[in-house]
Amino acid sequence: MKLLTNVFFTLMLGFAGSSYGQDFDETKLLAEQGDAVAQFALGLMYYNGEGVPENDAEAVKWYRLAAEQGHASAQFNLGSMYELGDGVPQNNTRAYEWYSVSANQGIELAEMYRDMVYEELSPADREQAQQML
Repeated sequence: MKLLTNVFFTLMLGFAGSSYGQDFDETKLLAEQGDAVAQFALGLMYYNGEGVPENDAEAVKWYRLAAEQGHASAQFNLGSMYELGDGVPQNNTRAYEWYSVSANQGIELAEMYRDMVYEELSPADREQAQQML
């Protein structure tokens, strides 16, 4: 899954990490100023270990900031982090939530992963996930 997420969004967006146009310091500065695209790019840098040591917890932090601003790719990646337990405790209910939000923005791959995760949820978890949305 990690490789798939990497490849898909690198190809789809045409950048990964530092090829966003800035080096790490410039990207981090923009991310800290609230730029959602830079936050997503910084998440990718930490996720892939590009220019910094790989750190899934830091990737989650930056993906979350971008996701909360409506960045669909960050929402998808945050869903995958929850599904796999990378940088956060594994939680399929949270994965379902973030995949759903991303799918609602037109990320077709998110629909597929949302549906797969949904099948793994208990009836109580399904109800909780629907309430979270």
